[in-house]
Amino acid sequence: MNKRKCDPVEVPNDFQPKEWCEEQGSKFQLRFLLAHAEDGVIWGKFHNGSLITADTVFSQFPKLRQLTLQQCRIFGEKSEVMLWRTDEGFKARLINDEHIDKKEYIPEHQILWGTHVKEVRQEGFTLLRHGKQGLEHAVPLINIEEEKERKLKNSVRLRVHHYIDYDDDSGVAYIYLSRLVDLYAKEIKA
Repeated sequence: MNKRKCDPVEVPNDFQPKEWCEEQGSKFQLRFLLAHAEDGVIWGKFHNGSLITADTVFSQFPKLRQLTLQQCRIFGEKSEVMLWRTDEGFKARLINDEHIDKKEYIPEHQILWGTHVKEVRQEGFTLLRHGKQGLEHAVPLINIEEEKERKLKNSVRLRVHHYIDYDDDSGVAYIYLSRLVDLYAKEIKA
């Protein structure tokens, strides 16, 4: 059986990252953006078809630009589009749960940096700080529960699905595909 893992997504040579991401976000009902650029990490969220990135809310964060972009993931409950730079230009792929033959997966809840809320903006972003070094990033979430001295009650986390398959000859299980699913700051129930 030929297992479908992911589908290629077209990326024009002269694409504008924000507009391209908005097109993908609308097409596949995606909620969040996590990008890595030469000048830092970029968080974003989709609101009424528009992409809002952290730099539009907190000016100290990098802009989503083709020149500096290395990798970008836009994701939601049912799918993820990943864009990455190669020597030949940008490539992209789609993982859509509806197209995956094997739906068995391991959920992982990755804890993100940020132990304290520094500032919340009505545009839907929270500036988090971490440790004595004062490392900061702005996540596209608000209403994050706080304790004394603005300490987070629950860590901000990324939910990731690691899809499992089995080698037909040996029966060994392995992870053949992973994708981002959600961003949240709630207690995990066992």
